[in-house]
Amino acid sequence: MDLHPLLRWRMAKAERGETGYVALRRFAGERRVEADAVLARIAADGPLAAADFENGSSRSGWWEWSDTKHALEYLFWAGRITTATRRGSFARLYDLTERVIPAGVLGLPTPNAATAQRMLIERSARALGVATAADLRDYFRLKPAEGDPAIASLVEEGVLEPVEVEGWSQKAWLHREAAKPRRIRGAALLAPFDPLIWERSRTERLFGFRYRIEIYVPQPLRTHGYYVLPFLLDEALVARVDLKADRQDGVLRAQRITLERDAPLDTREHLVTELERMAAWLGLGALLLGEIVVAQ
Repeated sequence: MDLHPLLRWRMAKAERGETGYVALRRFAGERRVEADAVLARIAADGPLAAADFENGSSRSGWWEWSDTKHALEYLFWAGRITTATRRGSFARLYDLTERVIPAGVLGLPTPNAATAQRMLIERSARALGVATAADLRDYFRLKPAEGDPAIASLVEEGVLEPVEVEGWSQKAWLHREAAKPRRIRGAALLAPFDPLIWERSRTERLFGFRYRIEIYVPQPLRTHGYYVLPFLLDEALVARVDLKADRQDGVLRAQRITLERDAPLDTREHLVTELERMAAWLGLGALLLGEIVVAQ
């Protein structure tokens, strides 16, 4: 919640129609009356999904949005509405921002854009550890014109320290207060949108691990499976698992497990432990392991 003031400059740009895709920007100008009508409906009726509006549902899939959905997304980007929950797996329930975000947060002062961008970059550096300029910008989706001056300012003040990483051609920085552990221990299955693997080129630079979401790839062309979670063990990404929660049979199906060529010998043992934990978290009574292969 404390990030809200640091992103208001972006909401203001969206409200003015200065950012976002073309269909969205139109609702800041020529179609503003329609956006205001959608906002008034939410104000009167409470949290609503796109499907609650006439012609509000998608026409023929995820990417063919209706005019109402575009209006909702405009209001969402502009910070006029937001969401705290969903209906089912995907449908956002939109409500007025002041009915979702606490008044204490909305009452916090709004920094100017340059100050907010500087604070966002510093936050990125704390989260990422060693990072290139592109890494630092990408964490909050800042453009070069927004992120690079902030990086330069933080470098000049000594908040970001230049470092060299073996094998990297890009310049890199480290926050001056970053912890430097001798080793890291832990195990975790990573969702496709986990910050550790969100920026795919960074994942490849750090771990030598190429990862792509294949849910949009035709089945015959998939390499590792439909919904694949990488497995982090200590300081390396050592495996990936194509998972399916079979609720009808009460089983978590690890349909295919791919081990990296240099995966430690005890990878399977640690992975099974994490899969059992995930099955319990999902309320599934059993874990079923499929084929286990080693990456080529």
